[in-house]
Amino acid sequence: MVMQTTERGSVFDVGALFEIPGHDVNRAVFRHVLYSKMGDPAIWAGVQESIQSAPNLDEDYRREILEGPLEEFVKNGARTHHAGMIDAVTGEVVTNGIPENPGPWNVVRKFSILKPTRADILGASLFDYSDFPQQDDYVVPLEFIVRFGITSSSSVYRKYLKMDPAARKLFEQDLGVKKPLEAWQYLDRPVSDFTTKFEPTDRMLSRQEAFITSCLPGDLFADATKMTVLGAWAVRHLLAGPGLAMWDIKWEFAKTGNELVYVDTIDTDSFRATLELEFEGRKYVNHYNKQAMRDYFHLLHSDWIDAINECKARGDAEGIAFTEILAAGQEAGDYPKTPQVADEFIGIQQSKMTAIRDYMLDKIDADTAAKDLKSAGLEEIGFYQKADKLDALSAMNGV
Repeated sequence: MVMQTTERGSVFDVGALFEIPGHDVNRAVFRHVLYSKMGDPAIWAGVQESIQSAPNLDEDYRREILEGPLEEFVKNGARTHHAGMIDAVTGEVVTNGIPENPGPWNVVRKFSILKPTRADILGASLFDYSDFPQQDDYVVPLEFIVRFGITSSSSVYRKYLKMDPAARKLFEQDLGVKKPLEAWQYLDRPVSDFTTKFEPTDRMLSRQEAFITSCLPGDLFADATKMTVLGAWAVRHLLAGPGLAMWDIKWEFAKTGNELVYVDTIDTDSFRATLELEFEGRKYVNHYNKQAMRDYFHLLHSDWIDAINECKARGDAEGIAFTEILAAGQEAGDYPKTPQVADEFIGIQQSKMTAIRDYMLDKIDADTAAKDLKSAGLEEIGFYQKADKLDALSAMNGV
């Protein structure tokens, strides 16, 4: 099927809240370049070499991640849902290389979207996945997340801060880390975590819960977990050219027969990539992905964020989509209206995304891209200075 990307963006699962000019083509180009490379054994040879030479990586982990899917990828490339990109002028489906006129249309293989049914049991609203094991050619109902490090705004870190010391220890064990979590901390090895995909909100799961919810046999679930890390390593390799550090990324998979296929709209809305910048004697981590938009709302419209969190808590308890509660509350005047994003801030994000797109298209080299990304990042910090939010930004993203 043909998938058209728009310039619109969403955060906090609320829906489309803003538009970044050119973001439709930027994101479509990123996917086309990434997925084309993932089908090429050469990129996986690079990933293999990077894992083999990674310092401080636990040897048992290194040995395990090098076995299985990666051995197949270095021979034949990875299977993905991506089929090509449509030229915006000629309409040609380009499968090799970049269209002369890149547009917002990717061509992908279609897989079924199955959703769990709701079961109300003794006042609890639960989700029934029992039909999934009997199906095929469908998207696995999980988001697979891999983290190379912990950011100040990651859901894992926010959950961790709310725990007592004993719960933190258990959580560290489930994640597979050997020391307490800290913001802006790179880990000795990537860790995986999971959320639901087709429930009203993305519910965080333990590894055991994720295994059960996936409805996959053990060997395929193990492959999916490894493929998450390998795919993340491939994106990390791609972003390293202009100096971006990648912290985390999410993946989805489809099950077809006894195989897994990478399926997701991977682009700058799907991962956290950053630069560390100095501004007037202080150091900040600046985001080159959708996290910049999330931070904008947190720093300038915290009352609206509070309303969303309250609605999500009510929605979970009542078994109702939180967006319905939010919309009704806004109509009644109980919750603040959805805020608009300042044009100046949108322009800064446009500059960031254009630099990444031009680098992906080989229009600019890595050094030029790095210079353009740094310039846009410093402009963003200056925006918060004018809004008198520099101290709040430092508390959130300062290092």
